[in-house]
Amino acid sequence: MAASLQLNLRPFRLQQFRSNSVPKQAPKFATICCSANTPKRRYTITLLPGDGIGPEVISVAKNVLNLTGSLEGIEFGFKEMPMGGAALDLTGVPLPEETLSTAKQSDAVLLGAIGGYKWDKNEKHLKPETGLLQLREGLKVFANLRPASVLPQLVDASTLKKEVAEGVDLMVVRELTGGIYFGKPRGFGMNENGEEIGFNTEIYATYEIDRIARVAFETARKRRGKLCSVDKANVLEASMFWRKRVMAIALEYPDVELTHMYVDNAAMQLVRNPKQFDTIVTNNIFGDILSDEASMITGSIGMLPSASLGEAGPGLFEPIHGSAPDIAGKDKANPLATILSAAMLLKYGLGEEEAALRIETAVLDTLTRGFRTGDIYSGENKLVGCKEMGDEVLKSIETEVPATV
Repeated sequence: MAASLQLNLRPFRLQQFRSNSVPKQAPKFATICCSANTPKRRYTITLLPGDGIGPEVISVAKNVLNLTGSLEGIEFGFKEMPMGGAALDLTGVPLPEETLSTAKQSDAVLLGAIGGYKWDKNEKHLKPETGLLQLREGLKVFANLRPASVLPQLVDASTLKKEVAEGVDLMVVRELTGGIYFGKPRGFGMNENGEEIGFNTEIYATYEIDRIARVAFETARKRRGKLCSVDKANVLEASMFWRKRVMAIALEYPDVELTHMYVDNAAMQLVRNPKQFDTIVTNNIFGDILSDEASMITGSIGMLPSASLGEAGPGLFEPIHGSAPDIAGKDKANPLATILSAAMLLKYGLGEEEAALRIETAVLDTLTRGFRTGDIYSGENKLVGCKEMGDEVLKSIETEVPATV
C-alpha cells in the first residue's frame, strides 16, 4: 500500500514536501511525446464520490487522473464504492464493510464529500459523518495535511485586504484520529440535579502527540523552518500535556523554530496577520476549525485539498469543502480542490511527483486564462460550471507540459 509517514519508505517521504500544493510560478514548458512502449506504473485507486457535489467533483478529478496518467506512463484502476449518505440509502450504514475493505486494499483513496440535509436527523451511528470518522480510523490515517496558499491569480478573491492576503503560504498539520472526536467516555446522561447532559472527552496519549509532532517538525523543516503549536494550555489539561510533549520532541529538531499559541489567539491572528505562520500543528478539533478558517484567506474553501496519511497503508485524499447540497446537481461546484487533492494523491500517496506537478501547473494555467467558478468569480473573468472548469484543466494538461521537475 502506498502512503507512508516512515521516512525510509517509498513513495511518501516528508522530505518530498513542497511549501504548498500548487507552484505559484509555472515552470518552463516543452512538448513531450510519450512512447507507446514506455512501461506503465499501475495503481488501484478507490473512489468515494459520497454525497451532494461529491460525485460531480470526483468525476472531474477522475478524468484529470486518467489523462495525466496516459501522458506520464501511469495506468489507474478505479474502484468506485458507496460511502456516507449514499451508502446509508443503499446499505443502511454510512461505511459498508466492503467499502472499507476495498479502500484498505488500494494504493490510495480519493473522497468527494459526505453529508446532507436528508440525513441530519439520523441517530449518530447512522449519520454520514460517522462513516468518515470510521474510514479515517479504519485506514489509520492520523496526520492531516492542509495547505493554504493565496495564489497570485486569486488574491482579489480573498475576504482579506490584498496587502494582508498576498503572499500567504501556510500548512496546517492536524492530528486526525484522537482527541475529542474519538475520546471516551462520551454520550448522554443525567446530572445530580436530574438534568439531561451530553459529554465528550478530550484525551491524548504520548504516542499520539509525539507522532504528529514529528510529522509537523519534518514538514516545517522542509518549508521555512518555523512551527507554531496551537493549544489551550491555559485551561485544558489535555492541552498542557500536548504542549509538554511537543516541547520534548522539539529537542530532536534544533533547526526548527518552535512557538506556541492559544487557539483563540491563533484564530484571530489568522485573519490579522496570516503571513506570520509557516507550519501549524494542532489537535483534531482545533485543526478542523483553523484549517477551514485558513481556507477563506485563499478566496474559497473550494480551492483547498488535503491529504491524510498514516504509518502504513493507503492515504486518504479529499477536498476540505463539504457536500454543498444546495448546489448539488446544478453544475456550480468548484472542482479545483478535488483536482488538487488528486495531485496530492500522486505526490504524497504514490510518489509520482512529475504527474502531480503537471496537474498543479494545469490548474494555475486555467486560472491564469481567466476561468472561474462562482465561488471565486469576479466580473473580469469567465464564469464556468464544474464540468467546463474540468474541461479547461484537461486542455491545460494536454498543451502545457513541464519539461523538468
